[in-house]
Amino acid sequence: MIQRDQITALILAGGRGSRMGGVDKGLQTLDGEPLVQHALRRIVPQVGSVMISANRHPEVYRAYGVPVLADADTDYPGPLAGFLAGLTHCRTDWMATVPCDTPRFPEDLVATLAAAAGDARAVVAVTEEAGERQRQSVFCLLRADLRVDLAAYLAEGGRKIERWLERQGCVDVLFADADAFFNANTLDELRRLGGA
Repeated sequence: MIQRDQITALILAGGRGSRMGGVDKGLQTLDGEPLVQHALRRIVPQVGSVMISANRHPEVYRAYGVPVLADADTDYPGPLAGFLAGLTHCRTDWMATVPCDTPRFPEDLVATLAAAAGDARAVVAVTEEAGERQRQSVFCLLRADLRVDLAAYLAEGGRKIERWLERQGCVDVLFADADAFFNANTLDELRRLGGA
């Protein structure tokens, strides 16, 4: 069984926030607190250490007292660039990833993924609604040594998380509460979360 102190979490806050008008999503507020603060409060009890992937306002994120990593590629190639920065700096055997825009993700997310890991290299959360399964690809648990394969995938021009996870033979783990994975891509969705 993977122990909590063998896992480093990476909070993904490095995107462009284009569907939110180009704002820094992690710093948008919900119930009077930045989204990144909600993510930190949820993830800290689940892991041994935490890092934040951010490409803007590093000084604001550093105030939370955890390492802040920027993508090596400044062209915002997507979440996998954040994954790579995290895996490069990860000092534990495993890295868990969560986005900053899903403040109500499960409090047992990491433990549930870790329990299903076995010999897998990657484990990912899945939800089901109306009989349709959906992979929640930015909620995953990865072996830290995947950095080499991910760097190669990005160098080949790969950008799709799903494809890269499948390349690892990822294990899917079903979570019953699909609402816990509701993410705020737009300001309207953020307002909806505030009313939830």
